[in-house]
Amino acid sequence: MLRRSILLGLSLFVVGPLQAAEVNLYSARQENLIKPLLDQFTEKTGVKVNLVAGKADALLQRLQTEGRNSPADVLLTVDAGRLHRAVAAELTQTVDSELLNDVIPSQYRDPDGHWFGLSLRARPIMYAKDRVKPSELSTYEDLADAKWKGRVCIRSSGNIYNQSLVASMLAADGLGSVQSWADGFVKNFARPPAGGDRDQLKAAAAGQCDVAVANTYYLVTMHQSSDEAQREAANQMAVFWPNQDGRGAHVNVSGAAMLKSSKNTDEAVQLIEFLASEDAQRWYADKNGEYPVRAGVPMSDLLASWGEFKADDVNMRELGRFNAEAVRLMDRAGWR
Repeated sequence: MLRRSILLGLSLFVVGPLQAAEVNLYSARQENLIKPLLDQFTEKTGVKVNLVAGKADALLQRLQTEGRNSPADVLLTVDAGRLHRAVAAELTQTVDSELLNDVIPSQYRDPDGHWFGLSLRARPIMYAKDRVKPSELSTYEDLADAKWKGRVCIRSSGNIYNQSLVASMLAADGLGSVQSWADGFVKNFARPPAGGDRDQLKAAAAGQCDVAVANTYYLVTMHQSSDEAQREAANQMAVFWPNQDGRGAHVNVSGAAMLKSSKNTDEAVQLIEFLASEDAQRWYADKNGEYPVRAGVPMSDLLASWGEFKADDVNMRELGRFNAEAVRLMDRAGWR
């Protein structure tokens, strides 16, 4: 039997060369925001990365359609809510990595090891410097106060970032309290929600509203834009960290999961561990304007200029668990 195995192995070697190591990545991050890191990974490990980029929900649907025959090894997506959807759809498998468990704080990874956060995305309040004093601001909950009537810009309830914000509030305060907040908050909208986070910031800079709720990396991209109008709008806005005397400002993650369909599990774990490395974390901070998920990695100068803040330490899995309830609550409040 041993002799037969050896001969079979030699026969396979003669027929053709061994296939190079590879890993297949489905990524909801834009290609230009992840490809340089993937190239570094290949250069360092020799593992080829086959990248399929697309919208998060479309990728999840594709994975469900492909089922066990999917070629995908790793899913990279933004927002813990979408990572939770992948787990709920039974698309993922657990990873037992001492490195990942050591460097990624417990609140930023799935307790069962289905996914791991790779960068933090803060969603604070941003205000027009010429019309709002920081002393007027305090918490997300305070934005439901009548003094903000007609002064708030935010994108629609269909946006996963807003759904996760509301889910975090549900995890902290419960349905009754958050429903009352949402009912008052919607009454303070300066206009029907439209567009993305940059559109909310531009509207505030143009005087259509006074405050906006947006992810910080959108303000970073506006500051770094080649469009002078975007840079000018960004310069008119400032960041306020809400809920600093309580649970802290809302944060979310971009994260990765190894898929149940993976045929290249060793390479999949290698890739996720690389994306959690200090070099990769620095790249996220410098190039993407996001906060490193692991301690000890410096943030970009622009992020540092907005000051340190207390982040909500709710486990990111709760954002997914409360997602459906958050959507129903927002619909009842008339948040469209």
